[in-house]
Amino acid sequence: MASNATSNVTSLALFMRQRSALVNYASSIIGSRVQAEDLVQEAWLRFDAATKGRFLDDTTGYLYRIVRNLALDSKRQIARESSLTAASDYDVAVQTRASDTPDPETVVVYKDEYAILMQALSELPERTRIACEMHRVGGAKLREIADYLDISVPLAHKLVSEGIDHCRERLGGWP
Repeated sequence: MASNATSNVTSLALFMRQRSALVNYASSIIGSRVQAEDLVQEAWLRFDAATKGRFLDDTTGYLYRIVRNLALDSKRQIARESSLTAASDYDVAVQTRASDTPDPETVVVYKDEYAILMQALSELPERTRIACEMHRVGGAKLREIADYLDISVPLAHKLVSEGIDHCRERLGGWP
């Protein structure tokens, strides 16, 4: 019984000395340090169960072999799962591809809001309307708006803000 306890202590000491090297080894195979940590823990459990009451000539080599086998199995499983997932993602993407034209229901829902937005934009002073359209529709940066309108960047920011606030009020809370 005493030799079994000594063997377990020796195995644990071996594992603790080799742990970071084992994690690095597993990580180099599977490419993920987090998964390597879990894998090395699993390897220890298997190693401990397999060596109970047995003396091994090359305990370090056996421990590395367990880690290698688990890492390769994990890598194969990840590849298998990703190939299945990739195929199903492609199928979903093909089935749910966005249409170039909106459906009639969408047109009806947004037709009134679009008319209100166009009316709100037409109510703005020309410079404010241009700044707002350049920013929200054209994606222009404030510096580009300021250069185009020959104004300062803070004034461009003020014009865009005023335009958006006006449209938001007219639409009743447009984001």
